[in-house]
Amino acid sequence: MPADTEVPPVVQMRGITIRFPGVLALDHVDLTLRPGEVHSLMGENGAGKSTLIKALTGVYPVDGGTITVTGTDRTFASTADAQAAGISTVYQEVNLCPNLSVGENVMLGHEPRRRGVIDWRATHTEAARHLEALHLDIDTRSPLSRHSIAVQQLVAISRAMVLDSKVLILDEPTSSLDRDEVDQLFGVVRDLRDRGVAILFVSHFLDQVYEISDRITVLRNGALVGEHAVADLPRDALVTKMIGRELHDLESLSRTAHRAVDRSGEPLLSARGIGRRGVLEPADLDVYPGEVVGLAGLLGSGRTELVRLLYGADRADVGHVSVRGERARMTSPRHAIDRRMAFSSEDRRGEGIVADLTVAENIVLGIQAQRGWARPIRRSERDAVVAEYIQALGVRPANPDAIVGNLSGGNQQKVLLARWLATAPELLVLDEPTRGIDVGAKADIQHKVSELSAQGLSVIFISSELEEVLRLAQRIAVLRDRRKIGELDSGQVDLDGLVDYLANAGKGSAA
Repeated sequence: MPADTEVPPVVQMRGITIRFPGVLALDHVDLTLRPGEVHSLMGENGAGKSTLIKALTGVYPVDGGTITVTGTDRTFASTADAQAAGISTVYQEVNLCPNLSVGENVMLGHEPRRRGVIDWRATHTEAARHLEALHLDIDTRSPLSRHSIAVQQLVAISRAMVLDSKVLILDEPTSSLDRDEVDQLFGVVRDLRDRGVAILFVSHFLDQVYEISDRITVLRNGALVGEHAVADLPRDALVTKMIGRELHDLESLSRTAHRAVDRSGEPLLSARGIGRRGVLEPADLDVYPGEVVGLAGLLGSGRTELVRLLYGADRADVGHVSVRGERARMTSPRHAIDRRMAFSSEDRRGEGIVADLTVAENIVLGIQAQRGWARPIRRSERDAVVAEYIQALGVRPANPDAIVGNLSGGNQQKVLLARWLATAPELLVLDEPTRGIDVGAKADIQHKVSELSAQGLSVIFISSELEEVLRLAQRIAVLRDRRKIGELDSGQVDLDGLVDYLANAGKGSAA
C-alpha cells in the first residue's frame, strides 16, 4: 500500500544544488521519500537523477540545500556516512564480490565474531536468516559467481537490509533481468515497502515504473519538474514532462521509414553464406544505398554476431562480403573503415567511448584512425567538426572539453554517433544504440538515423525493442538461435506479425 502522506518523511532534500566545472548539474531540486512507499525518480539521461542519488549517498558534496534524515539535518562526507544513516544503494552493475560466497557477500563487514575472530558458522546462519526474509532459499556457502544476476541483485538487497536500511535506492535494477526475474525482484520490493522501507526506484522502463511505483518525481535539465502520485500522472504526460516536448513527431518516423528504396541496382553491401562455426550459421544479407535494414531477434539470436562478422570485428570462417559489387577482404575493422563502414558497438563503455578523454577527443578518434597517426588533425579542423556534430546531435552539455565519462548514457551515445558520422561513412552499423537511454535521447537518435538514410546513408540497425526496428527499418532480417530465418518488409507487418514470425517462422528449415 502507498505511504500515508501525513507520516513524517524519512528523507527530505530541499533546494539541492550541485555545480561541476562549467555545468549546473542540479538547480534547487527537492525530493521527499516516505516510509512504506516506492518512489520513482524519472528524467532523461542528463536530467540529474544520478547526481541527486550521489548527493543523497555521500558521493558528491552539495553546494546548496539541505538533506534531512528522520528529522535531523545531515551532511554526508562519504558513502559510509550515508549507510550509517540508513541509506543503501543497489546499482545496475551489482557491487559485490563474485569470488566470495553468498553468505560472505551478505554479511561483508558485519560478520559475527567470537573472541575477535569471525565466527563463520554464525555468519552463514545470519546470512541465511536475512535471505529468508527476502524469500530466497539458496546455499549461503555457494560462490556468488554461480548465481544469476537476479539472485545477485537480491543478495545485494539482503546486504543492505543487514545494515537496517531505512532507505533503499534501486538504480536500474531490472536492466539485465527477464520477466520472471523482474517479478521476483518486485515481490521483494513490495515486501520491503510493506515493512516500512522507503524505496527510491530508478528505471527507463515505463511499464515497470507504473507497475511498482506509488509516487514519481520528474527532473529535467537538472531542475525539478514536479512530484506526482502515479494515479494522477498518465504515461503520455510523464513522457512530456521528462523531455519537455510532445512525442507525436515519432509517428512521422514510421511514415518516412516506409518510403520506397531502390533495390533494382547493386547493393552497397552484399554478404553471401557468411558465418562462423559455433557462432552463426551461414547467412545472406544485402543492404542497398539509403536503406535501413533492421536485425530483429531475441538476446542470443545472432544479431550482434552477424554484424561483427560483416565488419571484421570477428573473423568469418565461411562466406564472403562484397562492397559495391567487389569482393572485399574483411578480416579486421581496419578493412571495414577503409571501405567507409562504421560500427557502433552495443558495449558503449567497453568498445565505444574512451571515458577519460574529452568530447572533442572522442569525436575525432574515427577521423584520426582513417588518416593514420602520422597525419594529425589540425586544431581548426577539429574544432569545426566537433562544433558541427555537437550541435547536430544535441550533445549536452555542449562543451567540447567535457570529460565523456561524466556525461549521461544518452549523451555518450550521441558522442559515439558523432564520431562515426564525422568519418562520412557509406554504411553505418548501429548495435543497440538506444539501450539504456531515455526517451528524449532515443527520439533524437531515431530522427537522426531516419534523416541520414533519407540522404543516402545505408544503415544496419539492431534493437531489442521491436517497435523501434519497425519504426526505422524498411526491411527486417529476422534471426533466431544463431541463424537467419527470413526477411520482412516493415511496411507489410505490424508488431504482432513480427513477434509471431520471430517465434514460429522457419522452424526446422535453413535460412
